[in-house]
Amino acid sequence: MNPGVVNMYVCGVTVYDLCHLGHARCYLAFDLIHRWLEKSGYDVNYVQNFTDIDDKIINRANETGEDWRELVDNNIATYYRDMDALNILRADSYPRCTDYVEQMIEITSDLIEKGNAYAADDGVYFSVASAPEKYGQLTGQNIDAVRSGAGGRVGGTGSGKRDHKDFALWKAAKPGEPTWDSPWGAGRPGWHIECTAMSMDSFGSQFDIHGGGHDLLFPHHEAEIFQGECHTGCSPVVHHWLHNGFVNIDGEKMSKSLGNFWTIKDILEKVDPLVLRFSLINAHYRSPIDMNEQLLKDAEKNHARLTGVYKAALELVGMNCPPLPDGDITSQVPLVKSLGLLEKMAQGFAIAMDDDFNSREACAKVLGGLREMSRMLGILEGDDLGSYAQHCIEWLEDTAGTVLGVLPTREQVLAEPEDDPRRAEIAEQVEALIERRSKARDAKDWSAADAIRDELSALGVIVTDTSEGPIWDLI
Repeated sequence: MNPGVVNMYVCGVTVYDLCHLGHARCYLAFDLIHRWLEKSGYDVNYVQNFTDIDDKIINRANETGEDWRELVDNNIATYYRDMDALNILRADSYPRCTDYVEQMIEITSDLIEKGNAYAADDGVYFSVASAPEKYGQLTGQNIDAVRSGAGGRVGGTGSGKRDHKDFALWKAAKPGEPTWDSPWGAGRPGWHIECTAMSMDSFGSQFDIHGGGHDLLFPHHEAEIFQGECHTGCSPVVHHWLHNGFVNIDGEKMSKSLGNFWTIKDILEKVDPLVLRFSLINAHYRSPIDMNEQLLKDAEKNHARLTGVYKAALELVGMNCPPLPDGDITSQVPLVKSLGLLEKMAQGFAIAMDDDFNSREACAKVLGGLREMSRMLGILEGDDLGSYAQHCIEWLEDTAGTVLGVLPTREQVLAEPEDDPRRAEIAEQVEALIERRSKARDAKDWSAADAIRDELSALGVIVTDTSEGPIWDLI
């Protein structure tokens, strides 16, 4: 809407429990969008809320005997811990809905005055019949066709409802619940009105991007369209709605009742955070992901390749790095052709990210770049090797680092072997296998060399061949 500036609001978590794999998928998706927009030169104002009052929060506090505020604060703290571990950049602000009750009351009052809402004994409801032309803008369906997918948020015939399609803007007080004063008596806001109040407080009556999980299409985001457009008179309130796909576990929806429910805390006890990140971004953000053991193994292998080549380049970069020639994919000179190939892959990476943030294709370009780098690092020598290694470092830090966020820091990659007990434990065995493999390669006994590489893989080791000898690391 404003040249060079993107205002983006993403629905945050309801902080009644620890975050799970679905939350990781959502906020990784929008982290990529955040990163690419900034890389593309936009000034991104990124707002992500916390829903800190809700039926689930109240119920969980009653179950545990914990004060609801303490429950909320603890879960927000663990949210930040989980997101930081996944290398998710912080949003610019994280408003809590309980800080915006006054604004919600003002919007609700305005909707009543305009005839779009009505007060009842048990609260205030939005009248869908007052603006029927706005329904279905995101789903493309009518209310009766999608009501079964409302997840209980719209269902219920509340005593004050005039129509089952209507939804709550304000809920009258119930015994033992947190409440706020309002013109309609004590109570608390409905779920949908929260994001309307917070997004408009941040950006005004219209803004660029509103994001969230696919499950928020209906009813939450359609309710926001009703409220926002009827309140402001502006249409559209949001210029671009973006929704990430679901995460399934071994082909089934993640569910506590099925025993396949993974919190981020649980999975990070078994999987490196950047490997998990790699597995979740190696798919288009709108596509569903089937999380399984093979997916994690593939991500672990590919991430180890990334780390291995990056480490090799860091160790091979020279003190003197003369300028490299311009790349040309048609050249017969190996260095010039390789630089041309990397340039083409970087262009493909940018094209993929520009195409609705296609991170799967972007990951493929990075993996292609790794293959080319690994090949050339094994044959170049002298100053050309040092300069090429520096080029590889910059290429990977720009793509896999700044944009995809899956590249470890230089300090992490160059940590001494003794920093990792498992590496020290198998170092002697690995060095012996690498020596045998080198002899087999020198003798052109490729089947023996491949068999030894398989042994190394079974040990969880990846080898990167360079002109100065093989470099190994743990997968």
